[in-house]
Amino acid sequence: MREPPDFFTYEPVPDQPGWYTWDMADNSRFNTQVMGPMMVRHEGDKCRLRMFPEHKHTNLQDMIHGATTLSLIDISLFSAMHVLRKSEAGMAVTLELSTQFIGGGKPDEPMDAVVEVMRETGRLMFMRGEVMQGDHLVAAYSGLVRKASPKT
Repeated sequence: MREPPDFFTYEPVPDQPGWYTWDMADNSRFNTQVMGPMMVRHEGDKCRLRMFPEHKHTNLQDMIHGATTLSLIDISLFSAMHVLRKSEAGMAVTLELSTQFIGGGKPDEPMDAVVEVMRETGRLMFMRGEVMQGDHLVAAYSGLVRKASPKT
């Protein structure tokens, strides 16, 4: 199994104090190709993952497409594993994701997924969070991730 640095780039963002990159090292994969550049930061017991919506992320109502929001949520689970628990996120898998869409996402401002770990066992992480744009609540969610198998 490859070491975690081979999966993601996690480096300080020079002009954004406290923020780190959260991008796939292999930029031909979904996260980079569809979602674009993302940033992450540690906020107390939570992790904030930020994306920058573009026209390609919108639906016919000129709002953020639900699939974009769901993708941000899914990716946030793995960024939280890394940032909050220093757990190897690259080979982990989402087992369950429950999402409640609450408000439409706006295409002209950053969208954040703010997530916390509720419980961790030997193989599982239970998480919950919210998708926000400033004070505007876009969605609430909970997720269950199976951690990568231990290296042998």
